[in-house]
Amino acid sequence: VEIFDWLVLAAYALLMLGVGAFYSRQNKTADDYLLGGRRMSPIALGLSLFATLVSTLSYLGNPGEMIAYGPMMATQSLAHPLIYVIVGYGLIPLLMRQPVTSAYELLESRLGMSIRQAGAGVFLLLRLGWMATILFATSSVVLVPLLGLDPYWTPWLCVLLGVITALYSSSGGLKAVVMTDAIQSVTMLAGAVVTLVVITATMGGVGEWWPTVWPSHWQEPSWGFDPKPRVSFGILMVSTTLWYVCTNGSDQMSIQRFLSTRDASAARKTLFVSQVTDVTVMLLLGLTGIAVLGFYRAHPPELAADQTLHSIGDQLFPMFIMTHMPAGLSGLVLAAILSAALSSLSSGVNSACAVLEKDFLSSRTGFSSSDAETVSRLKWLTWLVSAIAIALSMLNLLFTGNLVERCFKLINLLTAPLFVLFFLALFVPWANAFGAWLGLLTSIATAVSIAYANDLGLPLTISFVWIIPCSLLVGVTVGTVASVRRPNHPKGVPSDVRA
Repeated sequence: VEIFDWLVLAAYALLMLGVGAFYSRQNKTADDYLLGGRRMSPIALGLSLFATLVSTLSYLGNPGEMIAYGPMMATQSLAHPLIYVIVGYGLIPLLMRQPVTSAYELLESRLGMSIRQAGAGVFLLLRLGWMATILFATSSVVLVPLLGLDPYWTPWLCVLLGVITALYSSSGGLKAVVMTDAIQSVTMLAGAVVTLVVITATMGGVGEWWPTVWPSHWQEPSWGFDPKPRVSFGILMVSTTLWYVCTNGSDQMSIQRFLSTRDASAARKTLFVSQVTDVTVMLLLGLTGIAVLGFYRAHPPELAADQTLHSIGDQLFPMFIMTHMPAGLSGLVLAAILSAALSSLSSGVNSACAVLEKDFLSSRTGFSSSDAETVSRLKWLTWLVSAIAIALSMLNLLFTGNLVERCFKLINLLTAPLFVLFFLALFVPWANAFGAWLGLLTSIATAVSIAYANDLGLPLTISFVWIIPCSLLVGVTVGTVASVRRPNHPKGVPSDVRA
């Protein structure tokens, strides 16, 4: 990394901190701090939603997946039109009717306080594990090799990233998070485009890196629902659709952005911008993976005796930036990778603070405080959440698999179980707390069983992409049936909570 690259990175970090400082005086109330006053631009929120869900894991994982296994995973982009219809017209109108700040306030009116706090707790576990993984992956997979540092520096880099995130997130609230996310979205797009242009120019044209035959190490296409291949198109469509439905219908990070708009129409525009940007970047990163693979096939790097190009797929994109990207441009692409990390971390921190405040602190009987006290408390919670994420980041040493598999087996483990609670609350009129608890627990057990079948000695041979469909089906079925078997008689349910 040259001095000009350091200047690019320094300017980028200062810009993020400057945005936080600019918005720091606009947060007079908790609603301003957490929802931007519910008057934010749907376009900015859409870019923010994209940047939130596309972390370093996705930004590096997509090229790494393409290098190691081929384009089967990239076909999930075909599911986005269906996702837009289901979320935009099925879930968003229901969610926007509720005058809430935390998504989990919806659960209390239907299933009681215990389920509200269970949902909030599952969200915190999911997103703290997610933030910890982002910190670790960005530090160990990107910064350590790119900066030529000893792996000893990994925890210190995790601390540095966490502190920068906490600084601008705590000062500017959601407005700062959304604005920095929008900037980071553009930076991520630019990073992928620059990499493609540099490789194409270096090699003399697209035809020089585009494969003319199917690489032998790529998975052969599987277009049905066969559970044996690593990825089958049919189940990938189902899994991708359900992931986006579950995330946009139960995750505070997504719902918080919908609630920050004026109405359901504006929230749908937020979703549309997010989906279009997501597909664009996904395809660009897939092409980046093919280009990087083509480059290193033509210019083989020095590898250890037990390494091949596809076995270190996640490392080749950062390796190209470090060794072959021109000075200045490598700083831009590195800034794009850091953008993917910081945007997700800041959104995760802000949403976790909203849940801690609304579902565990201010929900206590007799608990009240002024707007100024609440905003001050939220700023301190930002630092607490950041510190916990930093501490948990070292647990990633215990997990194996490429970045895409790591996302499925660790981060997405609780995605479907969390949505089970919302499905029961919104679409099952007879659902009760007993059924919801059973549905949640059996859904988690199913997800863990599929993800770690080998480690647990279970006779399961299905792919990790089945985690979300199976755990959602089991949780909804058990929760629905258990509620019938043990009915209760909750007090009146507001009509606008039901589907």
